[in-house]
Amino acid sequence: MAVTDTAKLKQVKFNLEGLDCAACAAKIEYALHKQGFDDAAVNFAAKSVLLNPLNLGAAQAVIREVDPQVTLIREENQYKAEQKIDWQLILIGAAAFLFIAGLILSRAAKPSPLPGSLAFMAAFLLVGAKVIRRALHNISRGQVFDENFLMTVAGVGAMIIGQQPEAASVMLFYAVGEYLENLAVHRSRRTIKSLLAVRPDYANLSLAGEIRRVQPEEVPVGSLIVIRPGEKVPLDGVVLEGSSFLDTSVLTGESVPRKAEPGDVVLAGMVNGGGLLTIKVSKSFADSSVAKILDLVENAAARKAPTEQFITRFARYYTPAVVLTALGIALIPPLIMPGAAFKPWIYRALILLVISCPCALVISVPLGYFAGIGGASRRGILVKGANFFEVLADLDTVVLDKTGTLTRGVFEVSKVESVKGFSTEDVLKLAALAEMHSSHPIAKAVLAAGAEYIKAERVQEYLEIPGQGVKAVAEGKTILAGSKGLLQGVHIPAEITAGQETGVYVAVDGALAGYIAVTDRLKPDAAEAVQRLKSLGINQVAILSGDSEAVTARVAREVGVDSYYSGLLPEGKVAALEELQARAGGAKARLAFVGDGINDAPVISRADVGIAMGGLGSDAAIEAADVVIMDDLVSKLGTAVELARSTRRIVQQNIVFALGIKAVFIGFGAFGLATMWEAVFADVGVTVLAVLNSARAMRL
Repeated sequence: MAVTDTAKLKQVKFNLEGLDCAACAAKIEYALHKQGFDDAAVNFAAKSVLLNPLNLGAAQAVIREVDPQVTLIREENQYKAEQKIDWQLILIGAAAFLFIAGLILSRAAKPSPLPGSLAFMAAFLLVGAKVIRRALHNISRGQVFDENFLMTVAGVGAMIIGQQPEAASVMLFYAVGEYLENLAVHRSRRTIKSLLAVRPDYANLSLAGEIRRVQPEEVPVGSLIVIRPGEKVPLDGVVLEGSSFLDTSVLTGESVPRKAEPGDVVLAGMVNGGGLLTIKVSKSFADSSVAKILDLVENAAARKAPTEQFITRFARYYTPAVVLTALGIALIPPLIMPGAAFKPWIYRALILLVISCPCALVISVPLGYFAGIGGASRRGILVKGANFFEVLADLDTVVLDKTGTLTRGVFEVSKVESVKGFSTEDVLKLAALAEMHSSHPIAKAVLAAGAEYIKAERVQEYLEIPGQGVKAVAEGKTILAGSKGLLQGVHIPAEITAGQETGVYVAVDGALAGYIAVTDRLKPDAAEAVQRLKSLGINQVAILSGDSEAVTARVAREVGVDSYYSGLLPEGKVAALEELQARAGGAKARLAFVGDGINDAPVISRADVGIAMGGLGSDAAIEAADVVIMDDLVSKLGTAVELARSTRRIVQQNIVFALGIKAVFIGFGAFGLATMWEAVFADVGVTVLAVLNSARAMRL
């Protein structure tokens, strides 16, 4: 059943109907990996699996071998699946009624305990049949040791030794615990979906002067849509007519409305204020920012943190160890201790099996990270996986790009200098022609200043030289526009000395024509962000920039970083990053690079965690980075680190709490100080409390 031909296909998300056990989710993923679905990622919190779309029949067969109750269904069919009658709750209610009836009958009918025993047996079978069926199915496949086996042995064993009330209570409270666990997980999923409830229901398509309401998926790129006051923006686009204020809080976590005027870019998911807007659609719904954001958040838990991977492996060995220990408690003391009877020691062993159920441990770790990811997204921080939370929590060094990260990235021409034989108008004209096809922020400033000279038919050739500038042929002249290094590379003397400003040297036909100075301002929260990172214990904060020494030094001084590197080409940034990594303290120390996600792709890939600023308007940033800050607030770097550390603390609390409580009750049970009732309550209580503690990560 091996699957070897799907590796290159894009993974598709399917929902797992009937999945109600965290340990089963781990087993399904393990089984899929063993059968060749190497990239399969099961997300219990979202009750979904990422799979390559070929050989779905084989995948379903693997899943049914692990749990016959679980079915793969298309995501769009999930709503229908969730509307089913809640049979689990009905069965629990009926079993609870029979259990109470059994207690009453066992006390009232003293001559014959049979009615009470029958009631307990019926209650046991109502809620326990599913557990027993799973245990037998797994045993038939050689998978003996799991929570279904523990509960089956404990329940059936209690029946055999005449403890019918305890047997019924084991299954009843186990079912209640499972149900509460599912409710908590479902609530977490629903909360995350409500936090990101940005998917628009319709679009007002403008056709031949008429407005028609259609599904966002039906609107082609280039169409005109109308956004009325109070409506969600259904698709990414550019404002053509009207002005308004847009609520971006659902996407960015910021409560301050953003003004939208003709020429401004608006994104799907924003909510229109009081104005009427006409927008030209720039992307299909599948490619819109909101669609990508929803997909990222829902699938983030598929990338598991090392702690989660460890707990999954630990649970695989934990259950067999518990069963062997229980077997030893049941058999060894009666055999070696004079006068010891088997029944009380078997009862103690059954208590051990009940309290040792690994559900609380297995569910609390992934659910903690899932809630943390949802809490981060609520604040406009997209973390693409629980594994990146672990890296953020261990950060030792933060490396920042300058332009667009610490500065606004919006340049303005402040000065134009020319050399003998050229006028300032000549310099602006030549630079504008050369930069006409560039999307760099500096190029945009030059183009804005020299807009009157831009005519596409004048440019015959264009070449962008990464990290240095551009070369173009226009009106029969070869123009260079960029850094001093660009000119020096072709032996053109750059006689003008730049100050503490970013600038563009302009040369034509091998001769220097002049220099254009552009200015960029710091973001208002840049210095505060650096200080906050240091207060969080980050040992090194550095700047990597392709800008000049003077400009980079000024910014470094103003924001208070520890070190800076200037005049770097893309490959130079990678080398500087590796140097900083080598200086980081300790094997666990991690490094983050923060950039715009487009020009700095090689450095983002090389860092332990790549963080993109301004991802709200940059598809490349969302694709390249591991963490995306949904607006330009660099101060949210500190928020991301704090959230990661708090989420990890919650996960660690769950592990210590679950193992600690279980260890205490195992000790009580082994020495005869705990009953099966207490063991059941402790097991269910630990699970519920771990789930509730995990949910705190959503509200940090």
